[in-house]
Amino acid sequence: MQKKAVIIIALLGSVYLYLSGFTIDDVSSTAVADNTSTTIQNAYNRQLSDIQLEGEGVVIKILPDDLDGSRHQRFILKLAHGQTVLIAHNIDLADKIQSLKKGDRVEFNGEYEWNARGGVIHWTHHDPAGRHVHGWLKHRGITYQ
Repeated sequence: MQKKAVIIIALLGSVYLYLSGFTIDDVSSTAVADNTSTTIQNAYNRQLSDIQLEGEGVVIKILPDDLDGSRHQRFILKLAHGQTVLIAHNIDLADKIQSLKKGDRVEFNGEYEWNARGGVIHWTHHDPAGRHVHGWLKHRGITYQ
């Protein structure tokens, strides 16, 4: 059943990208990081949101945790093409990355939301209700989900 759900989600994502005006050249690449950078850059330029992405970046700034409502660990990643994104990682549903430092590389799988500063990646955790694609963060070989 999980394989069917993944295939359906992948197909829906492809349809969404097609309907949003992306071409295969926009989203195909030989490297995952380049693919994500291109996709995020296009999503930013077109002010799109609700796109599930996987990629990586380097931590350039660690922000204080957001403790209002659901608690979130927050930090800014710089992607390969130079764009920055805010990572908002729900620490009520997933473990916090305790050893995170500026300059660290972090891989992510989450949902992109557009904003004027480059965007936000959230849903970097499992969904206990099972209604959303599970996301994650990877730091120094440890997966946080």
